[in-house]
Amino acid sequence: MTRVLTAGRKEPQSGDTRSAVVFLHGYGANGADLLGLADPLADHLPDTLFVAPDAPENCAGSPFGYQWFPIPWIDGSSEEESSRGMQQAVEDLNAFLDALMVDEILSKYKKIAMIGVSNDPTKASTIVMKYMQGYGFKVYPINPKAKGQKILGEEVFEKITDIKEEVDIVDVFRPSKEALAIAEDTVKIGAKVLWLQLGIRNEDAKKIVESKNIKYVENKCTKMEYQTHFLKKRQAFPVLTN
Repeated sequence: MTRVLTAGRKEPQSGDTRSAVVFLHGYGANGADLLGLADPLADHLPDTLFVAPDAPENCAGSPFGYQWFPIPWIDGSSEEESSRGMQQAVEDLNAFLDALMVDEILSKYKKIAMIGVSNDPTKASTIVMKYMQGYGFKVYPINPKAKGQKILGEEVFEKITDIKEEVDIVDVFRPSKEALAIAEDTVKIGAKVLWLQLGIRNEDAKKIVESKNIKYVENKCTKMEYQTHFLKKRQAFPVLTN
């Protein structure tokens, strides 16, 4: 289980996040020690978000400092404990970076093309669509079988390339094997994010969109992530199957 990292941050001067710099402190320090480095860099990187997380463990040698993992020659821990600690720190940092990206996506992008929305109000896709609408997101439902109909007040499109307006996020409720073709269409329409819902993954789709600087999210629910990041709560939700 990963540990949640506390971090200081400096927002981009331009107000538009296009990249991020993560400062990682050393033994006995904390994130605040490094965040000041953002000031001289910000003029040269105006579109960059700077973040500096605190390591997850208190440091015995420094009452106000932290450590990422045990260090045998400092704290007397074993090599095995240090190795386990390093692996845990890697998982913590990966989870932190993942959460940082999701937070940026859902705070910045508000237009979603949702593929696989159903007329059935009990389906996961329809529940998620209604929920995101309730928090100010514009959602374009995609379902070839319901083309021209309306779901939750929005016209249904056959495919995302039929949408004339700008789309930020392509949110997918379809089997993993269909994600590759969807990725290609995501590139065509110039969307900013390809988001695959719970239980959906596709490495080839990831390679396609990331090669075009499009963000890629897999195996996550937009509804649950919004609840976690902005409402600070978690709820269970069914995992889609391939």
